[in-house]
Order: sequence, then structure tokens, then C-alpha cells
Amino acid sequence: MSAETIHIEVAYALPDRQKLMALQVPTGTTAREAVKLSSLGDEFPEINPEDDPLGIFGQALGVRGMPPAEEYQLRQGDRIEIYRPLIADPKEVRKQRAKEAELRRQERSSSASGSESEEGA
Repeated sequence: MSAETIHIEVAYALPDRQKLMALQVPTGTTAREAVKLSSLGDEFPEINPEDDPLGIFGQALGVRGMPPAEEYQLRQGDRIEIYRPLIADPKEVRKQRAKEAELRRQERSSSASGSESEEGA
């Protein structure tokens, strides 16, 4: 009895460097197992194959009805993506940008009203 295999890809990206590794794995291999088999952790020591969040074609595993990486059995042609942790909370970044934009508007408004009063003098 020979084990059937499928072709998959494992992807990892940094802002300045990416790696896409093609693998042939046995049918029934999970996403987590494929990351371990890829040995991308050797090239990118920051990867933790045991715990890093994973996704398939941009859909995070373990959320929104997707099974966790330890249970998701790969299909022919799947691309597993290893996600990096967020550096900053996107909500907090948006709040900070909005606050800075408001301060700039206030500064422009106060400097514009200050120049109008000088002209009238």
C-alpha cells in the first residue's frame, strides 16, 4: 500500500524578504505538520513552527469556522502562510493617526485665525 502525496506550498514573508517553499507531503498532513516539514525555521529563526498563527490562502486557521492548524488536513495545491505577530494593534494605530490629524487641523485653524486678526489690525 503506497501513501498518496499532494503538492503544497509553505510561505513566509518579512518586509524585505520572502520565501515560498514547494513540498510534496502525504495525504492527511496537517498545516502545522507541513510547516515543521518545510524547515523554514532553519532559515528564519524567528519562526516558531509549534505556535505561530497559520493561514491557507489568506484565511487564518482556527477562526471564522476554519479548523485549527493542528486539525486542518491539507489539500492538493494549498498554500500555508506563516503569519508574523503584529507589531502594533491596528485599532490603536488608527486612533493615534486620527488624534494627530485632529491636532494638525486645530493648529492650521488657530494659525489661520491668528493671521486674519493680524491683517485686520
